[in-house]
Amino acid sequence: TENLTNVDYLIVAGGGGTQGDRAGGGGAGGLRSTVDATGGGGSPESKISLNSGTTYTITIGNGGSGSNNGGNSSISGSGLNTITSTGGGAGGTTSAVGNNGGSGGGGGGYLSPSGGAASPSGQGSAGGNGSSVAAGGGGGAGGAGQSAPTSDIGGNGGDGLAVSIVGTSVIYAGGGGGYGNLQSGLGLAGGGNGSQGTANTNQTNGLANTGGGAGGGHGSQSGIGGSGIVIIRYPV
Repeated sequence: TENLTNVDYLIVAGGGGTQGDRAGGGGAGGLRSTVDATGGGGSPESKISLNSGTTYTITIGNGGSGSNNGGNSSISGSGLNTITSTGGGAGGTTSAVGNNGGSGGGGGGYLSPSGGAASPSGQGSAGGNGSSVAAGGGGGAGGAGQSAPTSDIGGNGGDGLAVSIVGTSVIYAGGGGGYGNLQSGLGLAGGGNGSQGTANTNQTNGLANTGGGAGGGHGSQSGIGGSGIVIIRYPV
């Protein structure tokens, strides 16, 4: 019922999915925020104004399924430049690089493929590289995915980012862990854990409403990234 200035926002996109043998972890959804920090090590973004009588559209990105990136999240409306966070990149499968996204997906196992890049920059981090067997972790809003530390151990997902827009600090947008033959990579801040060995065990999906990337599986396994979230806070 009144025009609002100095409005804060947090926009997290959906996390990337995973599919196929020796999959890298899914990248976290891009994170943009006016509070504390924004993804990829950037400074908080500028606050916005919202006008009475104007319709604003809020889009919350779904988590990517299988080899698909997560969906974008955004705020748009008349008089407001659309603010978009980009969906996380899917993890690469055997010998395949991770997809680019808000945070990049981890590279798959075999032939040491590279992790995906954070594209566009300023929303997240790159995915980790795979090894001769194990896969890299997906990138997170607060740090890059770990490259597979040995040929048989999957890389951990990248760190998420703590944002206190709801009054307490909550960590969003962690990367998914990569597949490992002897030890799987761990997901962080909503990211899923990778699977281990040939039994297709331990792989988990990204957590809903966090933008976390899916854990990398093996065989016919596929993983789903966590859906994103949009929060708006305004002075009263």
